[in-house]
Amino acid sequence: MNTMFDHSKIDFEVEKVNLCHAIDGDYQYHEIRNIDADIGSLIRRKDNKEPFAVVKGKYELQQYLPIVSDVETALRQSGMDLTDAKFKTNVYKNGGQLELRAKFPAEEVTIDSKDTVIPEFVFRTSHDGTWANNGMMGLWRSMCYNTLVSGDKLAYVYGRHTKGFNLPAFVAKIKNAGEYIVGDGLNQMRDWFNTYVDRKMAVNLFSKTLAKRTDNVTRNNKPNQVVLSHLMKIFDEENRHIHGSAAYERYGERKAGSKWTAYQAATHWSTHTPNSRSKNTQNVRVMREERVRKMLQSELWKNVALDTYEEDFMRVSQWGINCELPTIERGGN
Repeated sequence: MNTMFDHSKIDFEVEKVNLCHAIDGDYQYHEIRNIDADIGSLIRRKDNKEPFAVVKGKYELQQYLPIVSDVETALRQSGMDLTDAKFKTNVYKNGGQLELRAKFPAEEVTIDSKDTVIPEFVFRTSHDGTWANNGMMGLWRSMCYNTLVSGDKLAYVYGRHTKGFNLPAFVAKIKNAGEYIVGDGLNQMRDWFNTYVDRKMAVNLFSKTLAKRTDNVTRNNKPNQVVLSHLMKIFDEENRHIHGSAAYERYGERKAGSKWTAYQAATHWSTHTPNSRSKNTQNVRVMREERVRKMLQSELWKNVALDTYEEDFMRVSQWGINCELPTIERGGN
């Protein structure tokens, strides 16, 4: 059977070996004693002895190749159309971390006349203890090539290495996600496209979620101005290109957008990490994706839309500039 991912990148095994420590003795003599496995063991590659992590005794050693084979089986059984599917195998830290990505162009769906999205599957695991077995089925935006982070209604699995990987449950989640993407998920995102959000509402949303931080002096929650400024710049650009006249409209001219463009700003921020100070940008991306996922579950996100059509109409009428009011979904999801 043909493989989906590049097995040559993970064609190695890891082993768990005992730790030991030296006890000083007389005249250049050191006694070497083993450390009990309940205290800790070392995980390392068998081929080049590269050390990855020290783990507790209950840690279940899992090789990459069987996990990847299980993931491939899950995708084949998911019911997704695999025609022209694209698979990517990312290995980081000399094998310490593994990320699998798959895009399914045959399942492409349209949000509106300007925007299309493609289902994308992401799975991560590691030998160095940084990533548990975790995967999600999201949507990949073809317009600007960023992954759209999903909420709990799409497939999201998480399993620590102390527990077994449940393939049947994983297959069921991926299948449900595929059905959701082309059904309720698409309708939900179209609702977001038609839900009015102005800049003030977006600032409030991002300040209390993605840009939220605690001041170490006052211990009050204050937005991270760098993150907030970046999110609002993306929000403005999205509004110009999605709801406006794109290059024919000056930046900052439009004062409002939609829940869809707020969502796009959030997922763009989570996907694009070139300016991160961290050397391990893949870890930054995982952290940001999780923050976006939590934002989508928050009451702030659910209630970001204004309560009444009349208030929206008054606001847009005052701005005047090319701000046609979309269909309003009260408190849309």
